[in-house]
Amino acid sequence: MDRRDLLKMIAAATGMAMVGGDLWAADLKSADAGKALFTAPDIAFLDEIAETILPKTDTPGAKDAGCGAVMAVMVADCYDLPQQTIFFEGLKTIKALAKKQFGKDFMQLTAAQKHELLSKLDQEAKQASGPAPHYFILLKQLTLMVFFTSKVGATEVLRYVAIPGRYDGNLPYKKGDRAWAT
Repeated sequence: MDRRDLLKMIAAATGMAMVGGDLWAADLKSADAGKALFTAPDIAFLDEIAETILPKTDTPGAKDAGCGAVMAVMVADCYDLPQQTIFFEGLKTIKALAKKQFGKDFMQLTAAQKHELLSKLDQEAKQASGPAPHYFILLKQLTLMVFFTSKVGATEVLRYVAIPGRYDGNLPYKKGDRAWAT
């Protein structure tokens, strides 16, 4: 799967064009690229959010792919200042919602509580309209893109065949087979 196909898939899944995807697909960086915007606790927080979106089951989860660190690089390198602002305000909002709803820091919530909180945000994001994307859309897009382009996501979750390989146009498919990665 090439970068443009992945961006189209994520846009279809989230109902919005991939924010910062134009720079990523073209292998470019924003003017603010390389600035250290995230601390180690921020990256751990991103890992927890990503793991809630794509939890470990019988296949690896987002933490196994190290999504938080790569998400931080993507935000720093591919988002412009207004997008970064939305992203960081969203992280603050999630922390505040966790305190308000459960009386604890997001990192101390149970998996079920994290799922409940993020599910509500997902529904809210789907209903939101306006010129700027909802912060949860940014988080969800980044999680999906980073996970499915990681080695773990592409080789242990998706079916992977190294290229070059032989072409088989009549490969059998069984219902429930995993999707392909290339």
